[in-house]
Amino acid sequence: MRGDRRGALRPEGPRRAYVRAGHGRGDPHADRRIPHEGHLRAHPHGRGDLRHGPHPPLLRGHARPRRLERAVLRLQRPLPRARRAVLPAPGGAARAARPREDTMSVRLAGKRCLVTGGSRNLGRAITMAFARGGARVAFTYHERDDAAEETRGALEAAGATPLVLKGSVSDAAHVTAAVKAVEAAYGGIDVLVNNAALTQVLPIALLEEAEWDAAMDTNVKGPYLFARAALRSMIRQKKGHILNVGSFGADRVLDAPVHYAASKAALVGFSLALAKEVGRYGVAVNCLVPGLLETGLSARLPKHRVESYVAQSALGRLGTVEEVADLAAWLVSDENSFMTGGQVVIDGGL
Repeated sequence: MRGDRRGALRPEGPRRAYVRAGHGRGDPHADRRIPHEGHLRAHPHGRGDLRHGPHPPLLRGHARPRRLERAVLRLQRPLPRARRAVLPAPGGAARAARPREDTMSVRLAGKRCLVTGGSRNLGRAITMAFARGGARVAFTYHERDDAAEETRGALEAAGATPLVLKGSVSDAAHVTAAVKAVEAAYGGIDVLVNNAALTQVLPIALLEEAEWDAAMDTNVKGPYLFARAALRSMIRQKKGHILNVGSFGADRVLDAPVHYAASKAALVGFSLALAKEVGRYGVAVNCLVPGLLETGLSARLPKHRVESYVAQSALGRLGTVEEVADLAAWLVSDENSFMTGGQVVIDGGL
């Protein structure tokens, strides 16, 4: 033990080495001292500490380390040309630029796709996008023979040879026969799109039980039946994509028919649960949630509801079926290799 300047005793040990902080008599910090680095020990949480006694006051105006200065200079440099973001020109077209045609033509090359409700509106746009991507396309429809033939003609004009199947998605016998027909024609199924849906704009006070059941059968039971049938082929080949088409009416604040909104909300839960169950077999399941489009539900809604949607949308417009179909084509392609159980919203920023 030895005494310090104030007479207090402190343990024997190595003396603390100090270096002078000031550089002259006029330096305001001339009397301050900082500990030498050799007498610092590491703190478990990253702070330095002295072997004995409290920290002496550190300099406030000492120079920054050169390593820090170099880092600051690097951050202040302008990015190279190759790294600079290219912003869209102001006043451009409402729609974003389409993917390059050569990318679209090979995105789904060789894919064997089945689209339910593929004869009109969004279903037709999806079948066309798949055909442009190089896929072999089959689609189902329920009643409109004229619309189905029009879609068949458009696909053939695009160079595809579609397989067209008529029947109700809620009919188990039709579903089994349709899936077997696709497997026989194409050798299997890589992609299933559950797009068929039933929409009626009715208040709940006027909604009959049969109309409720019809919506649930088409919008929920149909995807269940088709997924169950198509999964046999997908599990056998250890790969596949199932894309269920939902609706903004399932969880958005705008008015939607109760039975339609309930069925689409159920479809979201179905998609999440199925993704967990079949992911181990290499099968991805996602739910595509489009907003209000220029065709389809918007044609049945009162004008003031459509105007309300547009007013609340960040982009201030309705979507197009082509925009949604292009996203669907990417979601079921091999480029999308790590997404399952996703709820992909494309609604213009509602």
